Amino acid sequence: REAFLRHAGVDLYDSLSPDGAPNPAILARQMKAAGLRVAEDDIWSDMFSRLLSERVEPNLGVGRPTILHDYPASEAALARVRPDDPRVAERFELYCCGVELANAFHELIDSEEQRRRFEADIAEQRRIYGVSPPIDEDFLSALADMPDASGAALGFDRLVMLATGADRVEAVQWAPVFDPGADG
Repeated sequence: REAFLRHAGVDLYDSLSPDGAPNPAILARQMKAAGLRVAEDDIWSDMFSRLLSERVEPNLGVGRPTILHDYPASEAALARVRPDDPRVAERFELYCCGVELANAFHELIDSEEQRRRFEADIAEQRRIYGVSPPIDEDFLSALADMPDASGAALGFDRLVMLATGADRVEAVQWAPVFDPGADG
């Protein structure tokens, strides 16, 4: 919340209902008031991502490592929601020099809640892309036996970027990424 207020002039929590449901109209109003662009078809998640990538992330970890925590629950599909504040999930990211180095969260192991999230995601994919991928039933079944857990994904390519001063991840990848729009 503090990072979005400081770097984007937007209070994300104002656009989240007490149960965590995002309100795109409120976030769009805040973004426009802060002089930021909002597309006609933007959903809340689109606006969140734009704010994060354009205004917040470039300012994180400058001068010292920084942890961005308490992500909106809608932006943490596999993470547990904080029991004391259903607006946010138990997720954090580590930043250095404006680059995300690690993403971590407390694993959601409630299969019924995970099913509801998957179904909402599938409905959104159907709306945007016209496709409905299947739900991973094996994954949902495995959650019943999963102990309480958390995990962190540390991007080696991000560490190499930091060490070499590269400004794009493509500059440090060992093999080129296929670009269907490129010649050749």
